[in-house]
Amino acid sequence: MQETQEREKRYRPNVAAVILSPKYPSECEFFIAQRNDIKGAWQFPQGGIDEGENPREALFRELSEEIGTSEIEIIAECPQWIKYDFPETISKKMYPFDGQIQKYFLVRLKPSAKINLTTHTPEFDAYKFVKYKEIFYYVTHFKKRVYKNVLGYFKEEGFL
Repeated sequence: MQETQEREKRYRPNVAAVILSPKYPSECEFFIAQRNDIKGAWQFPQGGIDEGENPREALFRELSEEIGTSEIEIIAECPQWIKYDFPETISKKMYPFDGQIQKYFLVRLKPSAKINLTTHTPEFDAYKFVKYKEIFYYVTHFKKRVYKNVLGYFKEEGFL
């Protein structure tokens, strides 16, 4: 008799930041960065939540580690945790996790913030600010659905 029971998927707890430029709310420009390990893969900054850390603490730590600044103002938080599965090409690298479960924050860079991608362990090698419609030309395919859902939520709530 063949066993058909599939093991339960494991998701890495993670935070992600939808970063708006300091010009917000008069202009709505979104920060995206290109991963240094996958050319052409642009995304919002994100990272794991450490043991004993709450999502807001993780947000500030991850922004410092990834873009060299945590000088932000939190505008809103998406109430739902959003899951996605890694594509096969990434899942081996992220073992034992099958995907991520993320808490999204909408934040605005403070005018004094200085972005520095040459952090202790650089994850990005380029960044730009883009309009809403441009985001989807750049972001990696497996994150588009998540980004549309999250941005849709912030739009419905009147933040974008």
